[in-house]
Amino acid sequence: PIARARALIASRHGEDIGLEEVAKAVNMSSFYFCKSFKKATGMTFTNYLARVRVEKVKNLLINPHKRVSEAAFEAGFQSLSQFNRVFRRIAGQSPKLYCEQLR
Repeated sequence: PIARARALIASRHGEDIGLEEVAKAVNMSSFYFCKSFKKATGMTFTNYLARVRVEKVKNLLINPHKRVSEAAFEAGFQSLSQFNRVFRRIAGQSPKLYCEQLR
């Protein structure tokens, strides 16, 4: 079930996907899914989804014509402030600094 959940997250990370929806898709209660997911991956569902989205943004930013805001929304972030906070926490630097180093 966790492998199916990870595949679902990978294919739909750009959408507004939530814990309840993923748990239901793999026929588990939200509570049991959370426990199982953390045990299998070492991180919470929310942190895992954030990491998947940040990696997607990093891949999109390889294109020098892609704006950071476009990449953030395409990867599934709902707001730029949320994106900036999450990106800094996961990547250890701001998106702007990441882009400067990339180029």
